[in-house]
Amino acid sequence: MNAIEAVGLGKRYYRRGGQRATTLLETLTGFGRARREEFWCLREANFAIPAGRTVGVIGPNGSGKSSLLGLAAGTITPTEGHVRTQGRISSLLELGAGFHPELSGRENVYLNAALLGIPREDVKKKFDQIVDFADLREFIDMPVKHYSSGMYVRLGFSIAVEVDPDILLIDEVLAVGDIAFQLKCLDRIRQFQRRGKTILFVSHALQTVEEFCHEAFLIHGGRLVERGEPSEVILKYIRRYMGEGGGLFTQEFGTRAVEFGNVRLLNAAGEETGIFETGGALTIEIPYVAHRRIEKPVFGFSLKTGNGMYIYGSNTQIQQVAVPPLEGAGVVRLDFAPLRLMHGNYFLSLSIHSWDHAEQFHRREDWWPFGVRNTGEDLGLFKLDARWHCP
Repeated sequence: MNAIEAVGLGKRYYRRGGQRATTLLETLTGFGRARREEFWCLREANFAIPAGRTVGVIGPNGSGKSSLLGLAAGTITPTEGHVRTQGRISSLLELGAGFHPELSGRENVYLNAALLGIPREDVKKKFDQIVDFADLREFIDMPVKHYSSGMYVRLGFSIAVEVDPDILLIDEVLAVGDIAFQLKCLDRIRQFQRRGKTILFVSHALQTVEEFCHEAFLIHGGRLVERGEPSEVILKYIRRYMGEGGGLFTQEFGTRAVEFGNVRLLNAAGEETGIFETGGALTIEIPYVAHRRIEKPVFGFSLKTGNGMYIYGSNTQIQQVAVPPLEGAGVVRLDFAPLRLMHGNYFLSLSIHSWDHAEQFHRREDWWPFGVRNTGEDLGLFKLDARWHCP
């Protein structure tokens, strides 16, 4: 059974354009009259989400992610196509949505639940749980116009999850809450998953999408351009917008006395790929060209998670690897075997600099994205050699 099903789903808006009249004649003749221009925030979206699945929606800002959730929630009317849902829906789509600023937190609990179609008697039974989960007991009778953004999120999420929906829709608003509440929310999402609930959420936290979702949607320019296993979709997103030298966040600098050629990432079979296995091998083949003789060069690397967290870095100087003087073209290789990284997406940076660090010859930051797959059930960022000794 599908919990959410969309067929040819689209939403069109109009924005005004045109040139303002500057003379009486132009005014009388209608010159520059504002004209309406079509803007499709979502177009021809077709998908089905089975009950019990968690789907993450990713993509750049303005791509149509929030519009997709609004259409699924019924808060936006489609221009074309349709979306059908099966079961009670609860949503948290916009900071403060469904709240009246002049009313207290207590009054807004009932108002927000009513907008979700929850009977007042049911809310009464859940009221204490809602307030306790939000940790707002001492502020519950204060007008919400005095709430911080974090307090808004805590109360909104608490209402959304405590009314026990069949389908939970969440936009990026969780990023506003503090780390303790975010962890509490993620734990509640895990509980929902164990109970077979359907979850559709928008997030820029790619590691969260990868960890929690059965499937990922990539939205670009109002189109559903990719869908599938989260790791695969996320890697395509990273490569399209963030990596491979043309991304939004890559950096390149240096004197270019020595510069990189076409760096390749190879698996154990010597094949160039973007996907590697935990416990397998990853070889980084680094061609270079030295435009003058370089004595005692230093090659370095660093790794970050898909969320940009720096996790490890080293160089030939730290590891006491003697690198001969560089002249002309050559190749160095960096081997990770066995590869200790766990399931996830990562960014590789490379650098070449002088022994005294006075000259950066060439550095490419976050230039090469790649993915790692772990077929085991262990979790984390690194696979450690942990050994049990039991009597």
